[in-house]
Amino acid sequence: MDQPPPSSILIDDDCRREKAKVRLYVIFQAGGWGFFWALQIVFALGLVGARKEPTADEKLFQVATTTMVMALGLLLSHFGRILIARWGWKSLGWRALLPRIMALSAVQAAIWVIVGFGWPYGVVGSAWPSNSPVGIVMTVVWVNGMVSLIGWHCVYFFYHLFDRLNRSEIERLRLAGTVKEAELRALKSQVNPHFIFNSLNSLRALIDEDPARARQSVTQLANLLRYSLQSGQLETVPFEDELRVVNDYLALEQVRHEERLRLKLDIEPATLALPVPPMLLQTLVENAVKYGISTRPEGGEIAIIARCEDGALRLTVSNPGEVATATAKIRNGSTGVGLRNAAERLRLLFGERATLQLRAETPTLVVAEAVLPLANPNRA
Repeated sequence: MDQPPPSSILIDDDCRREKAKVRLYVIFQAGGWGFFWALQIVFALGLVGARKEPTADEKLFQVATTTMVMALGLLLSHFGRILIARWGWKSLGWRALLPRIMALSAVQAAIWVIVGFGWPYGVVGSAWPSNSPVGIVMTVVWVNGMVSLIGWHCVYFFYHLFDRLNRSEIERLRLAGTVKEAELRALKSQVNPHFIFNSLNSLRALIDEDPARARQSVTQLANLLRYSLQSGQLETVPFEDELRVVNDYLALEQVRHEERLRLKLDIEPATLALPVPPMLLQTLVENAVKYGISTRPEGGEIAIIARCEDGALRLTVSNPGEVATATAKIRNGSTGVGLRNAAERLRLLFGERATLQLRAETPTLVVAEAVLPLANPNRA
């Protein structure tokens, strides 16, 4: 099944986030103002009861008035949100934002009080139900309303602050993922020429010595190049495929080095199906041949060992030589691109959970060891 392009996935992701934000806003608005409405109903009926036992009509009037006032508060907060977005306040810092929030809340609270008291007691002409002066009650309600709206705006801006930080983190991760993919593509494009160059050197030495064997080697080289090109599109391949390619490569090298190159394989069967980055083992073996066999008149043995240990795949390739000498030759006589690329690809795929090191097992034995976690590679 075809996979959707990354851009459509990101758009769908943003759409889901926006829908979730709208649902959260509706839930908080309805829940918050509904709870506030219930408290005001209790307060309003108690206020009426301070003078006398309210009649059924008075109770109905107070419930209707309180409902109207709460609906007005909900509308003020909702349309205030629209004005905030239109004025661009979400991008302001707290020093510039706080006085604006206080001023907007004061204006909204004033409208709330004027309409909330003016309609039932001014326009409708209902009797004032409290023993307290209307001016004092209106002032107290205005202050309370302003504080409530300031709190509402602060919660609203805190949410958008965290949402903005969350979006920044998501964008950072998306960018890091894009950079990682670009780095991987660049590294793979370097691996293939490096591998082809070494393989062609082996074939060139064979053509003059044994044309029949050269034809067989051309077939092996074609298999190697096909694998190199196909695996370049993959992050990982089964270790069995990688090992098969290494065997073809060593067959080519053994033609050139003859008895100077000896091979020892110690492969745990459980490792064959495990995923490894393509050309990883190939790179380690190339390095072993180049610095452990080619430079020694007597040649030597290359040992390849694969084990599952402590939740990781441990690959070791050993060859005769000295670490200091090999390192010096890499610095002076070669770019060392193979090992550097292998280490960088491991870092990009597995992070700090994977390692690649070159060490001296004994004074005359160099070991290159790669440790790969069995868990899935990192995803951006």
